Amino acid sequence: MIEVVTLGETMIVMNPKETGSLKYIYDYRKQLGGAESNFAIGVARLGHQTGWISKLGADPHGEYINSFIRGEGVDTSQVKFTSKAMTGLYFKERSVLHEVKAYYYRHISAASQMSPADLSEDYIAQAKYLHLTGITPALSDSCHQTILRAIEIAKENDVKVSFDPNLRLKLWDDKERMKEIMLELFKSSDIVLPGVEEGEILFGLDDPREIAQEILSLGAEIVVVKLGPAGALVADRDGMEVVAGYPVEQVVDTVGAGDGFAAGFIAGLLKGDSLVDATKLANAVGAYAVTVLGDVEGLPTMEEIEVFTGLKEGINR
Repeated sequence: MIEVVTLGETMIVMNPKETGSLKYIYDYRKQLGGAESNFAIGVARLGHQTGWISKLGADPHGEYINSFIRGEGVDTSQVKFTSKAMTGLYFKERSVLHEVKAYYYRHISAASQMSPADLSEDYIAQAKYLHLTGITPALSDSCHQTILRAIEIAKENDVKVSFDPNLRLKLWDDKERMKEIMLELFKSSDIVLPGVEEGEILFGLDDPREIAQEILSLGAEIVVVKLGPAGALVADRDGMEVVAGYPVEQVVDTVGAGDGFAAGFIAGLLKGDSLVDATKLANAVGAYAVTVLGDVEGLPTMEEIEVFTGLKEGINR
């Protein structure tokens, strides 16, 4: 049985082999990236059954993405292909300060044409969690309606909704409309996983406790505010607690760390952890993810996390 279902766009990623302006970069690694599929792969590597819903172009890039994600143990039976649009693409630009810029080529992509008709109620209803992000409703009105229908199905079938705002300001022409949609989705979600910067954008707040309280007041049951290297603040109606992060000596690529965090938190809940222990796992997965170049390449297995956190001794030779 699929324990976690997620929904969203995955694109081809052109990852430069060097730092610096793309104007002067000629060599790239072809990889893939998408917040929801990153999350699905992360949960799968931690030992749980996941499914990913999307739409891809009937092109070699779409075939590659589907094969890769399926090869990671994620069910892709609900992925649809279309010959009417191409698979999305984006280029990364990395600086020596480990900052990453994204240049998207996803306008009118295959995934932007997803609609509520693409959803199977039975498929979502079997899960324990439906995980969504704020990227999908930014792609098109039909994608926004698809997200709303997925939430409706989840609510009708007692499936918990997990939501990561994952704000991508480049995708929104109307920032007020973005805020309106994000707040609408907060109200419909059981678990919300914002970062402090997202709290500043949406509420004008930079105190993690105030951000958490604001989202709890909208109806969420659990809020986990990501604090970067410092860890995270986990909150519910019974209280709040800051859970320390894990230090990383060398940060290689920060893209995908937030998706890994979300995967770790939901995987923790699936195995029966307390909110604090689930947050510890989330912190560990997010920290581990930044040590490897690529969106999904650094997402760890549970055994790797046990070694990373000192719960188990690694045997290298």
